[in-house]
Amino acid sequence: MEEQLLQRVSLNPEVMAGKPVIRGTRIPVEFIVRMLAQGISESEILQEYPRLHPEDIRAALAYAARVLASEDVFPVAA
Repeated sequence: MEEQLLQRVSLNPEVMAGKPVIRGTRIPVEFIVRMLAQGISESEILQEYPRLHPEDIRAALAYAARVLASEDVFPVAA
């Protein structure tokens, strides 16, 4: 299921300077995640951006989770 969602995300150096966007749009994954973090509901996002589908919002979250899961964290001595 996650792989199907991630296919909705596109990385193309010619679109939004290569930032991950929802395929077929110029809406960055980061923008969707920020809106959710600000408390904007899924229904409000879908109303404001009618080209998006509920699966696109889940795809943005799945992409963000995958990026964070592969992030290297190095402890810093205090």
